[in-house]
Amino acid sequence: MGVEIPAAVFDPKRLSAVRATGLLDSEPEPSFDDLARLAARVTGTGRAFVTLVDDRRSFWKSAIGMGELSVSERQNPLSDSPCHILIATNGPLLVDDAATDPRVRDLPAVRRLGIGAWAGYPVHGPEGEVLGGFCVVDSVPRAWSETDAQTLAVLARAVSGEIRLRAALARSERHATEVEAAGEVSARLARTLQNSLLPPMMPTVPGLQAAAAYIPAAGEVNVTGDFYDLFLASGSRWCAVLGDVCGHGVEAAQITALARYTLRADAPRHISPSRVLEQLNRALLAQRVKDGRFLTVVCAIFRPEGDGFTGMLSTAGHPSALLRRADGSVESLRTPGVVLGIMEEPRLENTRFELGPGDTLVLYSDGVTEAHSPGQQDLFGDQRLADLLAGCRDLDADDVVRRIGKAALDHSQGHMTDDMAILTLRVPDR
Repeated sequence: MGVEIPAAVFDPKRLSAVRATGLLDSEPEPSFDDLARLAARVTGTGRAFVTLVDDRRSFWKSAIGMGELSVSERQNPLSDSPCHILIATNGPLLVDDAATDPRVRDLPAVRRLGIGAWAGYPVHGPEGEVLGGFCVVDSVPRAWSETDAQTLAVLARAVSGEIRLRAALARSERHATEVEAAGEVSARLARTLQNSLLPPMMPTVPGLQAAAAYIPAAGEVNVTGDFYDLFLASGSRWCAVLGDVCGHGVEAAQITALARYTLRADAPRHISPSRVLEQLNRALLAQRVKDGRFLTVVCAIFRPEGDGFTGMLSTAGHPSALLRRADGSVESLRTPGVVLGIMEEPRLENTRFELGPGDTLVLYSDGVTEAHSPGQQDLFGDQRLADLLAGCRDLDADDVVRRIGKAALDHSQGHMTDDMAILTLRVPDR
């Protein structure tokens, strides 16, 4: 018996909204892949999808865990997957055992993709139309937790927010003459606002070199969520932080400002960076925005000791910090913990570190490791960054920042698709 497709799938207004996104038959993009990759990691499923559905097929804009796929391999018949159910109900679909659940057990994708469990939320267009779904797939049956459901709901809203932002930009671009003049003003405002979210200069830390850089994506004039800061927390304790807010624009800037000033307010009150980040998480939840933006961040609190520094570091869904020892060896510093602004308990921890003469600590955003040239999937990656840092012999903090930024830009052939933030702390050789 064939699968009956709900009438809501063929609604003309919905189909027009799907086509208007311009995402059908397009290549993968970091803005969607990052959200899908985060969903796969947080839920532990390994596979996650951003799917758009028109009147004849479902198209995977993002397909994490499926390897390299051509455009033709990223589309399936309407009746193949559960996304048409999301369109009919305009609500979540959580399937613990796909083989026995009557809603999905007869769908071809259950057998073809080896679906044991499936969880998805609808993705909406600017006017609330259901464009498709944001889902994760496990190869074995499982009971989806409240945390899983909450995470997917937030990330689905983030996907919808990205699509709404693009639609707004497309509407603006149709008024070319007006936009050209307004764009120049907006660019200046964006640069001014971006600069206001970063410290005007690195403070002087006795016995320590400090350097940082923010490098925007190619052609970017939007305010982004990448930020860094270094400040005296209290007494002899210093705090270094680098974070990345999901998305761009005024909403991201609001969260960036909230994060930076919350960290500066709470760091003097705590010696534990995980405690500082927990307080930031509470502030983000209290000010949660409708589009579900979230924040990844790494925070280090340290003080002088002997001829160097000692401290603790905590990461919340953020790339590992890297510690280059004077002998050229590189250590990865990372702690458990999920992104901030999504759940009440991000399960953060601390790890201790020491900086001796010649040691360098590097904090960075994922724009560095995910740098790649147009049309290529060869990311700059963690190993290249570690190898590069190992080779930074006798370089001061400024030179390390410049070398990392240049290497990532060269790898992307000058076409960065994401912004980069880099912060380095180095104890000079004695």
